[in-house]
Amino acid sequence: MNPLTVLRDSLYFFRRNLLAIAQLCLPLVVLEALAAQMVQQATGPDGSPMYDIAVGLLFYPLYTGALILFLDARSKGLQPLKRNLLAATLRMWPYFALLAATSTVLIMLGLSLFMLPGLYVLVKLVFSEYLLVLRGLTPMSAMRESFQLTQGHFVRILTCLLGAMLPLGAIELASAMVWPEPSHWQQLLLDSVNGFLQLFTSVVLYRLFMLRVDDTGQA
Repeated sequence: MNPLTVLRDSLYFFRRNLLAIAQLCLPLVVLEALAAQMVQQATGPDGSPMYDIAVGLLFYPLYTGALILFLDARSKGLQPLKRNLLAATLRMWPYFALLAATSTVLIMLGLSLFMLPGLYVLVKLVFSEYLLVLRGLTPMSAMRESFQLTQGHFVRILTCLLGAMLPLGAIELASAMVWPEPSHWQQLLLDSVNGFLQLFTSVVLYRLFMLRVDDTGQA
């Protein structure tokens, strides 16, 4: 599980399947960015961040679940229909949303207790979404299994996460410097592009997940 190899293979897959991933996920990412912008306009600059979290919980499980199913199908050499992926994701949305909400609360609680507890929880839960979507586990079972699968691989997983997230964060920071006061349409474009690029992290984590499954001999 060499982090550089994982990142390289994930980048190759992301680039090769960029159009298919964009067709599957980008419309939902744009809708999420638009909904977040509308909520911010309605609540004002002093609005609670819980509104943004609620918008994320509405859309994030849909495009992330569809992406996970797409990654699994493509790894098996299949060409799934997008409508089938979205339909399957819609059926599991309540469980995925519950998992995402629980994970968010735990990570935020960890971050509030200084940085390291938050990073620890983040790393230990990285496989929970894949276990829920691909193995059909309940949210709590998926989180417990994720803790077990990540055992002994904390540094490698954290390295892969940082290797994927830091460049994306740099791109987002650079875009904010180029457009310090963007118009509504510019902000929508920036949020949509940055949100779409964040999907690369899901590709990296899927690659890690499959390597761990192969190591443990799980089907």
